[in-house]
Amino acid sequence: MVSMMKFFKHMYVRTMRFLNLSAFALLIIGLISCGSKHNTTVEKASTFNVDAQLDYCLSQAEKTLAMIPKDSLFPRTINQGSTQWRFVEKDDWTSGFWPGTLWYLYEYSKDEKWRAQADRYSRFLTSLSQNPPLDHDIGFQMFCSFGNGYRLTGNPEYKEIINKSAKQLTTLYNKNVGTILSWPREVPNMEWPHHNTIMDNMMNLELLLWSAENGGDPNFRKIAIDHAETTMNNHFRDDFTSYHVVIYDRETGEKIKGVTHQGLADDSMWARGQSWAIYGYTLMYRMTGDVRYLDFAQKVTDVYLSRLPKDKIPYWDFSAKVNADTPRDASAAAVTASALLELATFVKGDKREEYLQSAKVMLEELSSERYQSRAENNAFLLHSTGHFPAGSEIDASINYADYYYVEALIRLKRLNTGSM
Repeated sequence: MVSMMKFFKHMYVRTMRFLNLSAFALLIIGLISCGSKHNTTVEKASTFNVDAQLDYCLSQAEKTLAMIPKDSLFPRTINQGSTQWRFVEKDDWTSGFWPGTLWYLYEYSKDEKWRAQADRYSRFLTSLSQNPPLDHDIGFQMFCSFGNGYRLTGNPEYKEIINKSAKQLTTLYNKNVGTILSWPREVPNMEWPHHNTIMDNMMNLELLLWSAENGGDPNFRKIAIDHAETTMNNHFRDDFTSYHVVIYDRETGEKIKGVTHQGLADDSMWARGQSWAIYGYTLMYRMTGDVRYLDFAQKVTDVYLSRLPKDKIPYWDFSAKVNADTPRDASAAAVTASALLELATFVKGDKREEYLQSAKVMLEELSSERYQSRAENNAFLLHSTGHFPAGSEIDASINYADYYYVEALIRLKRLNTGSM
């Protein structure tokens, strides 16, 4: 009887040890499994699929192509709550963004269908290279379209059109002032007929610099540099925030005043204006190699980044009173993200990492359900602000937001593959 009790006691102890060890093993396996699932989730959350966003853009552009009612019209804006594009003629300052977007989609997809459409819509703009420009925006119109086209195809016809366009832009240059006139007409608060220059004009210098190196007049380079230098000296406050517009005496070149046209106030930082400055001085460094432009690009970038909200998508003006109804400007975010991806390639260390990460956060947010148009309309993005003081294109989808968004995605793809 005693022997039997010892046997059962022995078996009980062994069984409990086995159960405890099994439970412990199961606990460890469970913890490892949970940890593995957690790590996978983190990895997925931090992985941004660039190709998926570009595929989305292809799908949206396909639907837009089917909506264009007739040749030589360009989709510009879809107002809040609408599903219909507002179409514009070739003379509209935004006409180059649609063919430029098509060129980027061709670059990504390698599909000849997109090349044919990009060529078609670019050629609708050809006559702009043959006539005096209505304003400085010929750079946007012709280099976003034919510039991208030449980069991707090497078509000599495009090169000729680009060089003719650059020559037309120089007709607005005032050597007394040292900048290109933006609006050659009466505009409120611009002291016409004195000389006005808007920050947006920095974006058109790429056309001149490229042309000077590719068969155009070499003097175009001097005009572009004069414009960038004069703007750098007069368009910025001590903290490196920018005026939207500077008015100069057209005879003496003396600065009369700095004002806004699309911003909140003369002393505010209009979001897209500062974005043009970031992009403009980055491209000036790329095209000239002058380190002063690289230094300046960082200064105008750093003040912009320091004042952004947490999600890095700016309100339409950095001085705007923020409440639930204050509109954002996705277009400014797209311009800045694209510029930062290039600027990051010119700097090193912590600054490079800061610019790269900021651009990626901007693109991830723009690619979220909060900013992509998706089923709401056929544009790429929602929540851009065109001209708030005029009550125009507020919280809308706008073609230049889409253009710089897809450009930024292409640039990020190049960075990821080591081709930028």
